Amino acid sequence: MKKRSPGLIYSITVLLLLIFLPQFAYRLFSQTKTIPIVADLPRTDYKVIEEHKDKDGNIIRTVQFNKGKTRYTETQLIKISPNLHLPVNADTLNKDSVLVVVNKSHYIVEVYYRRRKIREYKAVFGPKPLQDKKMEGDRCTPEGWFTIKNKNLSSKYNKFLGLNYPNDTAIARFNDMKASGIVPKSARIGGNVGIHGIWKRGDDLIEKGVCWTDGCIAIKNKDVDELSTFVEVGTRVFIKK
Repeated sequence: MKKRSPGLIYSITVLLLLIFLPQFAYRLFSQTKTIPIVADLPRTDYKVIEEHKDKDGNIIRTVQFNKGKTRYTETQLIKISPNLHLPVNADTLNKDSVLVVVNKSHYIVEVYYRRRKIREYKAVFGPKPLQDKKMEGDRCTPEGWFTIKNKNLSSKYNKFLGLNYPNDTAIARFNDMKASGIVPKSARIGGNVGIHGIWKRGDDLIEKGVCWTDGCIAIKNKDVDELSTFVEVGTRVFIKK
């Protein structure tokens, strides 16, 4: 019996692949379904369940949150700068060099002066702290760059440092979401977002990480008292996830 040459076998193999491979690939990918990736799901229903300091004074915080239908527990390390307890004379600060950073993941408001952190305050938000604000009534805190628009020193929440939300960037984003159908055409962008204190003897809610606001940033009364002396109308505020 005459043996087939290797060249002939190779040619037949290539021909078969060219005939059947496209059909196999089509069947494979046409039946593939998109599976949600857990990492991309928003975190909701945050709750601080335990917090203590380590030997270096850093905060060890245990939080729980939902991703989809699953409840997760996560331990966070929040490093504390040694400068945070030094006295600061607010009257000597150049207010143009003050920056306020709101870190929603760590439940804190940070104050920087000339790029050096000088204060850090515990904070709480609305029921879905890690979701960016989309529209009025969603009780979410907007993310991005803002400025202090006004200072109400006799608010029902002790003091209220109003932000210039919605600014031009927020309005453009809102209009894009409305045009894309992400928010209803009847939706409104909302407003009256700021950093404020809490009712008398309510600091314990902030200590426990209970998120109760309608999208504002709430800190303890003694902290908003101090913060209000560090900032002025026009002070920059950056809110991040």
